[in-house]
Amino acid sequence: MALSSTTIFNHIPTQNDTVSITGSQPQPLHLHRPFSTNNNSTLRFANSLSNFFHLQIQTPPTSAVAGENPSNWDSFPDEKHSTPTTSPKEVIAQKWREIHGFHGGWEEEDALLNPLHPWLRREIVKYGEFAQATYDAFDFDSFSEYCGSCRYNAHHLFDKLGLTKNGYNVTKYIYAMSSHIDVPTWLQRSNLVDSTWSKDSNWMGYVAVSDDDESRRIGRRDIVVAWRGTVAPSEWYEDFKRKLEPIGNREAKVEHGFLSIYSSKSESTRYNKSSASEQVMKEVKKLVEMYRQKGEEVSVTITGHSLGGALALLNAYEAAATLPKEVSISVISFGAPRVGNHAFRDEIHDMGVRTLRVVIKQDMVHRMPGLVLNESLEKLEDIMGTLEWVYTHVGAELKLDVKSSPYLKHGINLAGFHSLETYLHLVDGFLSHTTPFRENARRDVALVNKGCDMLVDKLRIPQCWYQLAHKGLVCNDHGRWVKPKREVEDIPSPMALDQPHQSHVLESDNVQFQPLFGT
Repeated sequence: MALSSTTIFNHIPTQNDTVSITGSQPQPLHLHRPFSTNNNSTLRFANSLSNFFHLQIQTPPTSAVAGENPSNWDSFPDEKHSTPTTSPKEVIAQKWREIHGFHGGWEEEDALLNPLHPWLRREIVKYGEFAQATYDAFDFDSFSEYCGSCRYNAHHLFDKLGLTKNGYNVTKYIYAMSSHIDVPTWLQRSNLVDSTWSKDSNWMGYVAVSDDDESRRIGRRDIVVAWRGTVAPSEWYEDFKRKLEPIGNREAKVEHGFLSIYSSKSESTRYNKSSASEQVMKEVKKLVEMYRQKGEEVSVTITGHSLGGALALLNAYEAAATLPKEVSISVISFGAPRVGNHAFRDEIHDMGVRTLRVVIKQDMVHRMPGLVLNESLEKLEDIMGTLEWVYTHVGAELKLDVKSSPYLKHGINLAGFHSLETYLHLVDGFLSHTTPFRENARRDVALVNKGCDMLVDKLRIPQCWYQLAHKGLVCNDHGRWVKPKREVEDIPSPMALDQPHQSHVLESDNVQFQPLFGT
């Protein structure tokens, strides 16, 4: 059963400084949460659950840890508050291809991932913050008439979220829907069904492009597509439909629900007369053509967390099949599930797409679909050959561990393990699999607890601390607390009617399932 969650996230942009991973390293701090052993049945259940999900949960001793000094934690806020969260950007114009894995740096783990190159760490965090923005700006309020939309106009999005320092400008919003046979619980969100801005569509992400200064720094004109994920990780149980659908012209197949969200459209809707696929590819093609005509080198970097990481792969597959071969395409995803079969993995790799999956060892979402079944079947490949209906991951993997951070609790916290802010915290502190958490990590630790309870209590950061002031209410001139009206420019406006592509109807007279790139 899906948990009811309306988690809201906030955002503070940061950059990481360049650090050396050689020489002596600081000893890690050992933090332990009080763990009650009074209820043996509860402990046995927790251990069983952790074993099932391959989580490594340790029961710490109740005695104090040697070397742990509470006074250090008392001074921690003052020390961190006086440390800037940003550092000067490095010019990577001559090295961006290596950083983005086009010379094998992602597949060959020791080249860039272990130890993690500081330039790559900065890029991962940057694209992670673009994905985080899809949560930060999303209207989760089930009593809002605009629930499911973006709170801000595209021209103001990065300014509102403090992302202007990254040097990108939003050019297009993306809306997605799901057919009536597939509507997951996170789409059925509004308590104001009759007056909501859209009964069928949700804001699912955006397209942005690097400005002139950033393009000079990174060595090309970078087009970013950021996809939003689900609200709660437990909803994956209910949302997954373990049915593979063909994609493209060969043997590749992908999960039906992901493809439905990416490709569904309906003439009866206001925001999805064009599918998410059509919207994003129309904008990307326009930008690619415009900047290539100016003689610029162009890249497309697609990012997303959770479900957004799955949509990012579908987007990359379509982009690689339709854009000029000179356009470099890469994916940086966080906590993304498996998307397709082995043929899909092989095809997207052969197309030249470079994929980096950032996963947390304790997070269960990246093990799905096929949480248990797939892990066993993949071991039989040498005997049985490739099974076209078995899901498999795509690309290189950067695996993080909650236990590596001295600031995180180690108890079972499925939502906390899957939180994108937990991912960004661990990326910021990761040096290598054999070295401690980076002592001079710049990203604000408090961000981890925006929508969960992952930070150790000694940091004194409240759990789920981010929310709108007064939960969105304002006091009017008469002294009454009311929901304010949105600024006119922040009210979502319907897309212009696009010419429909040839498509076939999927078990519905209205909802259409668009075949990708004109097959």
